[in-house]
Amino acid sequence: MKSALKLYYATGNSDLPVNCVWLAGTVHVVLSSSSSQTASQASSSAVPSNTGTSTDFNDSTVRMHLRGRPLVFHAPSDYPLAAVEHPQKAPTEHLELEWVYGYRGRDCRSNLYVQASGEVLYFMAAVGIVLNRLTRTQRHYRQHTDDIKVMAVHPNGVVVATGQSQCHDKQLGRAHIRVWNSETMETMAVVGESAGTFDRGFCCIGFSRRKSGSLLFAVDEGNDHTLSVWDWNRSKRLAEARSHGDAILCGSFCPADDRTVVLAGKQHVTFWTLDGGKLTKKSGLFEKHAKPRFVTCLAFTDNHDLITGDSNGSIIVWSSASNRITQAVKNAHEGSILSLVVMEDGTLLSGGGKDRRIIAWDAAYQRTGDEYELPDTCGAIRMLAEVSGAEEEGVGVATGDGPMVLVGTTRNSVMEGTLATGFREIIKGHCDELWGLSVHPMQDRFVTAGYDRVVSYWDATNHDVVWSATVADEAVSVAIHPTGDIVVVGLRTGRWIVFDASSGTYVTSNADSGDVVNCLRFSPDGRMLAVGARDSILFLYTVEDDMKTIGRVGKCSGHACAVKHVDWSTDSQYLQTVSADYELLYWRATTCKQVTSPIAMRDVIWATYTCPIGFPVIGIWPEGADGSDINAVHRNSTSSLLATGDDFSKVKVFRYPLPQPRSQCREMTGHGSHVTNVHFTHDDSLLISTGGRDAAILQWQVLQPDTII
Repeated sequence: MKSALKLYYATGNSDLPVNCVWLAGTVHVVLSSSSSQTASQASSSAVPSNTGTSTDFNDSTVRMHLRGRPLVFHAPSDYPLAAVEHPQKAPTEHLELEWVYGYRGRDCRSNLYVQASGEVLYFMAAVGIVLNRLTRTQRHYRQHTDDIKVMAVHPNGVVVATGQSQCHDKQLGRAHIRVWNSETMETMAVVGESAGTFDRGFCCIGFSRRKSGSLLFAVDEGNDHTLSVWDWNRSKRLAEARSHGDAILCGSFCPADDRTVVLAGKQHVTFWTLDGGKLTKKSGLFEKHAKPRFVTCLAFTDNHDLITGDSNGSIIVWSSASNRITQAVKNAHEGSILSLVVMEDGTLLSGGGKDRRIIAWDAAYQRTGDEYELPDTCGAIRMLAEVSGAEEEGVGVATGDGPMVLVGTTRNSVMEGTLATGFREIIKGHCDELWGLSVHPMQDRFVTAGYDRVVSYWDATNHDVVWSATVADEAVSVAIHPTGDIVVVGLRTGRWIVFDASSGTYVTSNADSGDVVNCLRFSPDGRMLAVGARDSILFLYTVEDDMKTIGRVGKCSGHACAVKHVDWSTDSQYLQTVSADYELLYWRATTCKQVTSPIAMRDVIWATYTCPIGFPVIGIWPEGADGSDINAVHRNSTSSLLATGDDFSKVKVFRYPLPQPRSQCREMTGHGSHVTNVHFTHDDSLLISTGGRDAAILQWQVLQPDTII
C-alpha cells in the first residue's frame, strides 16, 4: 500500500519542496509543481561543479569522473535536478561506539590488564577498551588514528599508555604514545607526536614501577629499535639509545630501580641504566645455558628477581643484583612460552604457544600440579592476567577453585576461568581480514565471515556469538535470507556454502565459478540468489525449501572486471551491479539479459543500496578519489541515511539520497585500517562496521538528536 507524504528536500542553501511515495521501506522522490518550475527555469546547458561533476538539465544527467573514467548518471524522472548543485548538510543523527568485538592478540603482546575494580584493559584496532565484566559494557578511548600495538598501565592502575603505528599517510598520524585516564577517558599527555620522534611503531612501552610512575620508556620499530626514556607528564625525552639491531619482543622497568629498563628479544636480554641523561647497556650472560633464539616474555618476582620465558620452552631466573642466571627450568613447555605472570600468592603461571598450556609453578619453580590446556580453536596463549584486588561481587576470585585468570589468545579472544574449573570466552573476534557482513532482517543479529575461515553469527544485544562455523577456505562474502532462516557464505575458491541460521549446521553448497565470490544477495521475495564473482560473472539461482532445492537461472555476462556489488529492485525483477572498474550495469532477473538503456532504469526503486556507483551516491566521493577509496556503502531501511566505509579507516554517515558533491557527513574513527563493510541493522538503531587488517567489528548506536547527551 502506498501513502503520499509532503516533505522538504534539505540542501545546504535552500529547502526545495518535494513529494515522497513510501514503498516497501524505500523513498521514491517525486517533484512537486513548485520544484518542477525551479528545474524548468534553470539553464539547459551543462553546469560544472567544483568537484569535477557537471549537471545537464536537458538530459537530466549528472556526469562525474573516477580515475579518469567518465560516468554519466540519469536522475529519476521526477527528481529536482537543481538540488544537485546544493551540497547537503550532515545528518542530524550521530553515531556512538557501543561495542568493539575482539582483542588484538594475533600479533601484539602485553595487551591485557585487570584493574583493582575488576575492569579489564585491552585494545582492538585504534580503540583502547575498558570492559566491565559485571555489566557487560565497554568504555572507549578513541583518540588514536591508526592501530594500537602496545599498552602499559601505570602503578596506580588508572593511567594507561597506548602506542599507535604510523598511518600510511604520515599527515594523518605519526607513530606516537597517548597517556590517558581510564576512568574519564581523557587524554593526559601525548608523547612523540612530532616528526621523526618514533619510527614506524612500537615494540614495547612501560611505566616506571614505583608509586609515582613518572617515567615512561618506549622502544620503536625502526631498524635500530631505539630505546627512549620520557618524563611523560612533560612529554620530555630524558635519554635515548640504539638498543639492538635484532627484534625486541618485551621490556619493563625494574620494580626496585626506576632507572633500569630490561629489554629482551632475539637471542638477548639487556639491562639499560639511565644515568645523567645517558643510557648505558649491560648484556645478560647465558654462560653455560643454551642461548634461545628468542626471549619472548618476562616478569618479576616479589623479591625483584627477573624471570624470562623463551622459544626453547625454558623458564630462566636472573638475579636481581646482577646480569647472571641463578636458575633454569628446561622444557617447561613444548615450544615457546608467550606469557608469564606472578600471582598475588607468589605462584608463577606460564602460558605456552604451541602446547596452549597454562602451568602453575611454586616459589622453587616446581610444578604445583595445576595446569590447563586450551582447546585448539582458541589458539595459543598470548597473555595471562590475574583477577585480584577489591572487586565487584560476581566478578572476583573463584571460591575454592584458585584465583580467577584472564587469558588473551592469538585468535583474538579473551577467556576467563581458573585452572581447576576451566575457561570460557568472554570476548570473541576474528583474527584475519573481514569482508563478509550481513544483518538479520527482523532481529538484532548479524553474521560475519573472514579470511580466518570462520563464520560467526552474533547477537548484537548481548554482544556474544550465537554460533560459529569453520569453512575450508577464506570467506569473502555472506548473505542472510529475507526470512532470516538461512545464511549463505561465499568463499575465495568460488564455492558458496549454506548454513541453517538458527543452529549453524551445514545445509548444502554449490560452485559454478572457480573464482572469488565477492558478493551475495537474495531477492526481496526470497526466491532468487545473486552470486557475483571475480571472474566478472553474476550467477542467478532459484531457491526453494530452505535452500535444499537450488536451480541455476543463468549467468549475467557483461562486465570486464570482477563483480563487487549487487542490489535487487523491490519487485525482484531487476538487478544493478558494480564492477572493480567502476562500471554500473543493469539486468533483468528472469532472463539474465542486460538492460542496455540506463534511462529506462532511472525510476526503478531498489530494495537495498550497496553499490558505491550511481546517481543517489555521487556525493560520497571526495575530490580526487581514485575509485578504490570507498569499499562499502549501505542505505538504511527508511532511505534517510547512507553509511560508507573507506580505505582511510573512516566510517561516514551521509543523508540519503546524495547526488550532491561536497556534501557534509558524520565521520567516525575507531578502525585502524581500511573499513571493508558497513551495514545498518533491521530497525536502523545500530550500524555495524568491519575492518580489514585490524580484523575488528565495531558496533555503533545511531542516536537521534533528542537522545544525544
